[in-house]
Amino acid sequence: MKKRATVICRRGKRILLVARSQSKWALPGGILKHGEHLSDAALRELKEETRLSGKSAKYLFQFRGAQKHHHVFYCDVSKRAKARASNEISRCRWVHLEDISQLATSAPTKVIVKALGEKRSGSRGK
Repeated sequence: MKKRATVICRRGKRILLVARSQSKWALPGGILKHGEHLSDAALRELKEETRLSGKSAKYLFQFRGAQKHHHVFYCDVSKRAKARASNEISRCRWVHLEDISQLATSAPTKVIVKALGEKRSGSRGK
């Protein structure tokens, strides 16, 4: 099973999604290069796909999909930075968390975003 660095970028209640042409929306990210650290892969993939420079990559959790083992990171990006589709990505869009379930997304994207919401609400009372 391939390891994938998957990136969550948030601005308030919106999350960044990307898509290849003729493809479903997904979280930015990709497969690790040989010898690459997970956090480095997360920042590299974010930059390659959206031209956004993450300030850091904070490890959140992992999720095993059907084909890939997702290592999910939160990347903080400048509020003023514009996401621009790059490389194999043809579209990027900031989507309200509540709207993601209505979009055509990859199966892991829906599960990861749902898990993110559950982790957030679970930590509010602490």
